[in-house]
Amino acid sequence: MHAETSASTEYAAVRDGGTGVIDLSSRGRLLVSGSEAVMFLNGLITNDMKTLAMDSWMPAAFPNVQGRLIAALRIIHRHDGFLIDTETVSLETVMKLLERFTAAGDFHLNNLTNETVMLSVQGRNAAGMIRQVLGGEAALVARAQAAVAQYENRGAVNVIRATHTGEDGFDLFADANDGPALLESLIRAGGQPFSAEVAETLRIEAGIGRFGIDMDETKVITETNLDEAVSFTKGCYIGQEIIARIKYRGHVAKKLTGVQLEQEHAVESGAKILSAEEKEIGSITSATVSPRLKQTIALAYVKYDYLEPGTKVKVVSGKDEYSGVIAELPFIRGSWYADVVS
Repeated sequence: MHAETSASTEYAAVRDGGTGVIDLSSRGRLLVSGSEAVMFLNGLITNDMKTLAMDSWMPAAFPNVQGRLIAALRIIHRHDGFLIDTETVSLETVMKLLERFTAAGDFHLNNLTNETVMLSVQGRNAAGMIRQVLGGEAALVARAQAAVAQYENRGAVNVIRATHTGEDGFDLFADANDGPALLESLIRAGGQPFSAEVAETLRIEAGIGRFGIDMDETKVITETNLDEAVSFTKGCYIGQEIIARIKYRGHVAKKLTGVQLEQEHAVESGAKILSAEEKEIGSITSATVSPRLKQTIALAYVKYDYLEPGTKVKVVSGKDEYSGVIAELPFIRGSWYADVVS
């Protein structure tokens, strides 16, 4: 009962107008620098590095020659280079991809994962908390921009505005030595720590796919909803021809979408999705019971002809079969989707 109460409190802090704080330092962080950094990176990623101004950031992806997803990442243009943030499971892959260019020119790679921390503040009141702890300039940072804030008399903190929950949010990158004190300051300012389990529920409600869970190297990038991570106007990069061909021929064969069951049911990853005519049309990648919707919701890959929201489906999990419908993402539109983010 205590665990349920705790999870409920953590969820409510993020979803119901407060603020939650989570330590995401287990993710990987790499710093790329050098006069040829932009040139080399641009030939490897889906987004256009040449448009990434100083003190701004963008999502991007590493595709292979077949246009399939090797890693999803975010790139922050700092004064000392480009900070790459990626999932733990893709860190080694990204490092190996980049290491081979260190001998090819003025291109330098440093693994900052153990030297830095990443904290995330999520919730409608996130800006108020950032203002209290790091100052007004950091709290006003625009969504595609990055700010540098001074934390007390300690080191600098890189701040970007980003959501992992569908609520307003900020990600903070700081020196590892400052991490514990910064986290404590956020909690003292009213931030409710929330667990990885609660974060997963919030993420799925927000319809945000996660590399290693909802997407991997078996998926073509255009299937994964990483639309903002792809530039269709930049020059050549690995896998571009296939990614562009899929876009311009009209649509992908399947796509990441939402599935909403009629009730609360435990559904396993990999559960099959059947059409009303009993045809296999997709599979579940991650599922949770939504405290807000009082239903099981899931992210899933579904064939193109069945993507219309409201399409009736059946989910087969183990020996059980449950009725549901295709749902538009996100399941819950939180404060991130407000017209004006304070």
